[in-house]
Amino acid sequence: MFAVLKTGGKQYKVQAGDVLRVEKLAAIAGDKIQFNDILMVGGDTLTVGVPFVAGAAVQAEVIDQIKGEKVIHFVKRRRKHSSQRTKGHRQHLTLVRVTDVIAAGSDATGVMAATGTADARRAAHNAEAAPVPVVDAAEKAPVKAAEKAPVKAKRAPKAAAAPKE
Repeated sequence: MFAVLKTGGKQYKVQAGDVLRVEKLAAIAGDKIQFNDILMVGGDTLTVGVPFVAGAAVQAEVIDQIKGEKVIHFVKRRRKHSSQRTKGHRQHLTLVRVTDVIAAGSDATGVMAATGTADARRAAHNAEAAPVPVVDAAEKAPVKAAEKAPVKAKRAPKAAAAPKE
């Protein structure tokens, strides 16, 4: 049985036992995760999702958090500007081993859903932004003028000099 899953903006055709290098996920080595965005499940019968197959999932085990190969970006400007710049980048990846392809009933497994680090940061940010409690206007006590901080008096402008005749 195989499945086509979507994660990190890419699609992968997988079956049990495959090892994948996917975009970084919010999980540590040894965790069991579950990919829920399944585009197609194949085997005895072929099921194509619209856009996803309902109830289908792929379970995997996180092997390690790794970095990809270094990508060099070299920029050179010409025509009287002899400047050049080299930038390098190593993409953060997660190494996972597919353990099981589930065609139906993935909701009852209880395995943690695979989310990227950006998704995890977004969820944590939304959880922090709790609504501010609304205070009723009747509960607010009116502030007396004496309790307010004294207002600093502004200096009066200088008197204008008399015009010379």
